[in-house]
Amino acid sequence: CSMARAEPSDVTFSQGGRMLFYLVSPNETSFSDVGAVPRYVEQATPFFVGLLLLEVFVGWLKTGNLLFKVNDGTTSLSAGMISRLPNLFVRSLEVSSYIYVWNNFRILELPWDSAWTWWLAFLGVDFGYYWVHRCSHELNILWAAHQVHHSSEYYNLTTALRQSVTQQCASWVFYLPMALLVPPSVFAVHIQFNLLYQFWIHTELISDLGPLEWILNTPSHHRVHHGRNLYCIDKNYGGTLIIWDRLFGTFAPEGDKVVYGLTHPINTFEILYVQFHYYTYLWQQFVNANGIAHKLSVIFKGPSWEPGKPRLGDHENVPKVGIHSALTCFTFSTTGRMRNITGKEVAHDPKWSPALQAYVHAHFLLLLCVYNDVFDTQYMLSQTTLLLMAGYILLTLTCLGCIIDQRPAVALLETARCVFMIGLHSLDFINPGASLLALATRGSRAGVAKRVAVGPSSSPMGSIHLRPSLRNPTEVVSGTSAETLLHSSFSVPSIITEHGACLIPPRPSGQAAPPRRPARSGMEPCGTVHVG
Repeated sequence: CSMARAEPSDVTFSQGGRMLFYLVSPNETSFSDVGAVPRYVEQATPFFVGLLLLEVFVGWLKTGNLLFKVNDGTTSLSAGMISRLPNLFVRSLEVSSYIYVWNNFRILELPWDSAWTWWLAFLGVDFGYYWVHRCSHELNILWAAHQVHHSSEYYNLTTALRQSVTQQCASWVFYLPMALLVPPSVFAVHIQFNLLYQFWIHTELISDLGPLEWILNTPSHHRVHHGRNLYCIDKNYGGTLIIWDRLFGTFAPEGDKVVYGLTHPINTFEILYVQFHYYTYLWQQFVNANGIAHKLSVIFKGPSWEPGKPRLGDHENVPKVGIHSALTCFTFSTTGRMRNITGKEVAHDPKWSPALQAYVHAHFLLLLCVYNDVFDTQYMLSQTTLLLMAGYILLTLTCLGCIIDQRPAVALLETARCVFMIGLHSLDFINPGASLLALATRGSRAGVAKRVAVGPSSSPMGSIHLRPSLRNPTEVVSGTSAETLLHSSFSVPSIITEHGACLIPPRPSGQAAPPRRPARSGMEPCGTVHVG
């Protein structure tokens, strides 16, 4: 079964909707090299938003209430934004390490255009994810990263976006065996689809999918995984398929009402604490442990481990939870002893004034615009500019979390942040108007092209306004269409000006165009946009 080489392109509306459910075919998602693989996850943003709004609407129709709290949802979105910041500076470890192993150690080269290769990669990525996920629960050092995703006490589509900034530092290892025979372009497709599939299963609106429950990871199965009930802990690790849990004994069906979150809730919305507090706890445990054996056990055994306990600890010792109810009831533990369930487990939801809510909403929306703008133009920005903007994004998310928590010293911190924001705006590093327009057209190459104004100029350089939000944007070669600009295979970093704009000297009249440097095969992240 052979398929023609596909060129880098945006996904269609049909593909965008189907890819969230892995309803795509080998024919439409097979590529000869990794540089041709679209950035499916990035282009899924409009579909994420659409499903989020649909969940809110349907949930309101069914219950008369919102399915999520604004403070918790904002924290989840903030965690997702922070988790992507490293992509401004480094390539994906998963793809880069995979390419390195493929280039140097592969023992067999399966054809990229074979449906058999596509399906093998589908199973291989999902099997690798099962073990990534399981080890992230069973190794304390990996749990320090993964606990971020479990820290929400709600279960809705915003929870799917609550991701750790350090998770990918270890996950890449588990996929390397595939690099011995599966081409990187095929892997780059499935590593994205496996992640996208897991978005829609973070909902309480879908109860049961019948026979599909035997094969696929479903909302019901994943609700169990997010629970802190005793029967939920360390269960249902699957990504797309649930068969791995059934094979390896980690499956549990949904039973009693699931209580979500960590066994020891963190009760805060401050994003840096959400991301990194467990590393501090882990270090304290390591320092206090007696002897090298116990110190290593703190790092490489389960989060519940204590001296004298099994590798994963004793789950009977974790705080017991019951259903959200006003009643007090009793159950029996596996040892036969009656265990009191208070029924008072309620999610952390501190009261905050409508004025504070409006302030946080307004500044979070402004930040989303800036965030979108930075990622859309990252290949035209200097490293200094990227560091400055990443710092502003991180500072803003931290301040908003502190405002939600109503920390005593937040007024001083927020004042400093606002001064910083005004300074960036005065220097044209941030431009809310242009950024909002970019956000509205995100995911469409036509939308990106609209932001690139091409035309004649009295300047010998021509005129393309590459970065509206940068001070004194530099003009580049005239007569170049936006599509040509977006698809050029020349690399940007070597021609960055101090303001981050792209500068290309004009060719003398009559001089032939230089030969186009081919893209470095296998060395670019999937979907990378080069600007010439």
